[in-house]
Amino acid sequence: MSSSAENGRVDPADLTTFVAAVLDSLKVPGDDARTVAATMVDADLWGYETHGVFRLRQYVNRLRDGGTKAAAKPLVVAETAATAVIDGDNGLGHLAMHLATRTAISKAQTAGVGWVGVRGNNHAGPLALYVQPMADKGMAGLAAAVGSANHVPAFGGSELLLGTNPIAVAVPAAGRPPFLLDMATTVASAGKIKTLAQRGEAMPEGWMVGADGAPLTDPKRQSEGFLLPIGGPKGYGLALAIALLAGSMNGAATGKSVVDFTNDTAQSANTGQFVAALSLSAFGDAETILADAARLCAELEASATLPGHDAVRIPGAERAKLHGDRLANGLPLRSNLRRVLDDIAHERGISTLATA
Repeated sequence: MSSSAENGRVDPADLTTFVAAVLDSLKVPGDDARTVAATMVDADLWGYETHGVFRLRQYVNRLRDGGTKAAAKPLVVAETAATAVIDGDNGLGHLAMHLATRTAISKAQTAGVGWVGVRGNNHAGPLALYVQPMADKGMAGLAAAVGSANHVPAFGGSELLLGTNPIAVAVPAAGRPPFLLDMATTVASAGKIKTLAQRGEAMPEGWMVGADGAPLTDPKRQSEGFLLPIGGPKGYGLALAIALLAGSMNGAATGKSVVDFTNDTAQSANTGQFVAALSLSAFGDAETILADAARLCAELEASATLPGHDAVRIPGAERAKLHGDRLANGLPLRSNLRRVLDDIAHERGISTLATA
């Protein structure tokens, strides 16, 4: 394996091989290890670093301590023409979510809509990776998840009963990258705060408050405070809606039953997600819808800006450029993450990522 020096770049193929070797050392079957490794590296390629290889330490700890099942077999346990429920068998979350994505697309191709709920699962990386395949097939996609730990109280409350509960939406458009939104329902995701803590950087005011309501800017003190929902009560309401649709609807954990997958590495998490695919032709002429989506995005990009803003951007539009650059020139690998990966390699008795 080859990579550049600290804070340099690493070959995505080398990094995928490394992650797969780590998972293999923890008894994850070969094909599953390669699928999860490729998905984690893909997250980094598309710029979702907080949900890619950065998460390897958490996955290793849960596999090592029994919280996540290494040789899991996600299965469809209930279905209709347009819906399904998948039990992730407490495996690495990416596996059940890939199955859910394929199932949703297949059902949308025949029924017009495919909605697939997931239970018995674990953290699965960025939701964008599960709606983008729908856009690639000319479909709209929607996905959401119950967060893998509770970081948020109800609006006006002080007890942590909700997660960052992310949501992703993809809509294809003619002749341009799809609209692709992937966001937490909090001002900042827990992953962003974890990466700042790893880097030794402060977080801005407005991301978190302490139990006293005062701003909290030290990411290493995350456990002492609350993440703030976007838009106050509106973000709280959206997080609760996702908990009900991705959790309660599927028989997955919500509220006090949610397991903190970082700090509790031995207990099954029963994380819930859902994925939905919508065939454009079920709603009208697909070419007309694609053209109108492109027109709207173009109008927004051409619209006048406020002082201090260079241009209006469409969510997801710039990620294709980033993906291309990282495929061609390698993935950035910060020294602090390299140290974590080196520690994991030593623990698992495998080769570290070699320095060029």
